[in-house]
Amino acid sequence: MNIKRHLPAVRVSMFPKDTNATGKNIFGGVILSHMDTAGGIAARRVCSSNIVTIAFDQVLFKEPVHIGDILTCWAEVIEIGTTSMRVRILIEVERCNKFIHVTEGNAVYVAVDANGTKIPVVGWNGKRPRKRKAKPAGV
Repeated sequence: MNIKRHLPAVRVSMFPKDTNATGKNIFGGVILSHMDTAGGIAARRVCSSNIVTIAFDQVLFKEPVHIGDILTCWAEVIEIGTTSMRVRILIEVERCNKFIHVTEGNAVYVAVDANGTKIPVVGWNGKRPRKRKAKPAGV
């Protein structure tokens, strides 16, 4: 997957408070939280209304994340439906001046009104964004 075509959404340093029970690696829930933030930022670039996360799928933790790593989340809207958007999220860390791909996954966000009811995705220009189709895996 070409990381350069994705947009950076979140960049944060990992601290001891972010570790799992062993105190060695960063807790997966912390990484998922950053992924959700990054995915939401990408979805908001497309949709002017409120959005909510409804699903994460295909999350793969490839390598551990350590204290002191600088985590970068890259996110791109890959599919736009009537009320939802699918976002591809890639995570890399900077460690000792090397960049390591550690996690990837997809999230689905739904446009909602003030009552939390699904509504059509509408762009910042007031028009429906062009529908996108999901790219094949590994592209």
